[in-house]
Amino acid sequence: METVRSRFTKVMNGQLPEDRLPVIEWASWWDLTLRRWEGEGLPPNLGNQEIKQFFGLDLDYQLWMRPIRSDAPRPAHGQPRVRNATDYEALRAMLYPRPVPLDRALWAQRAKEQARGECILWFTLEGFFWWPRALFGIEEHLLAFYDEPGLMRRINQDAADYMIECIDALCAVCQPDFMTFAEDMSYNHGPMVGRDLFDEFIAPYYRQVIPKLKQRGVLPMIDSDGGIEPLIPWMQSAGLEGILPLERMAGVDVNRVRAAHPGWAMVGGYDKTVMHLGEKAMRREFERLMPAMRSGRFVPSVDHQTPPAVSMEQYRLFVRLLKEYAGRAVKPA
Repeated sequence: METVRSRFTKVMNGQLPEDRLPVIEWASWWDLTLRRWEGEGLPPNLGNQEIKQFFGLDLDYQLWMRPIRSDAPRPAHGQPRVRNATDYEALRAMLYPRPVPLDRALWAQRAKEQARGECILWFTLEGFFWWPRALFGIEEHLLAFYDEPGLMRRINQDAADYMIECIDALCAVCQPDFMTFAEDMSYNHGPMVGRDLFDEFIAPYYRQVIPKLKQRGVLPMIDSDGGIEPLIPWMQSAGLEGILPLERMAGVDVNRVRAAHPGWAMVGGYDKTVMHLGEKAMRREFERLMPAMRSGRFVPSVDHQTPPAVSMEQYRLFVRLLKEYAGRAVKPA
């Protein structure tokens, strides 16, 4: 008998489950979407897992392991925390908290649920493009590759060392099914850096961390929005094995990705902009995804957070259709 976990594990290993593909919502919901749905009958103040249970989705638990203390001051979005090595040294007491913050009792309990096949466990680390950007700020980060190359390397080495500690701490408690490096390295028209900068400042640190994940049996994936297709060979060269969310608005085509990268794992891909357009539009989008769904190593899900234009009844319809097509995908064509 298939379980939540067995379905996911089989798909990520290139097999198809006996009954259906996983039915997951990998991202949390926009606050505006939830406020709308609460006005349409969603019980208020539910947590993410309770919302998934309300809609009949498969259960997953994510842990975001941040390299900064929860009480650290937060600048306005995109603004710098550091500009130079002196700033970084002054802030460093707030970074890389040790011992690694982890509710061991909670994750030990989730490991028991996972062992019964009831859920998927995964975690997120802030990657080697994302984390320096969080420190330098958006514009200053792109300049820092040229203006502060030594500091960029130092930050990423510190991050790599801390990631390995995080992996050891979590894996001592449970066996995650996969993980993501938060990166967001692309915008709608492609990567924000060139291959030369990736190879010099980012890939070397992936190559330190990813073997530790693979030794633990954890599938390493990247989380990047935007036009990510040019990035995939770069990521593969650094040891990554999959990606989410595959945003359709940026022109990403999961079938094209599958044809070019047969062994590449994918989660997401469903165009969120059709979800408010009715059943015919939703079905057309599932039909578009069906070749990839039948290929293995692809779990269809909303390609990012469900927007507030989608009513609760429309979302219920989406989930019903997701279950229908998840079952059709494992049957002979």
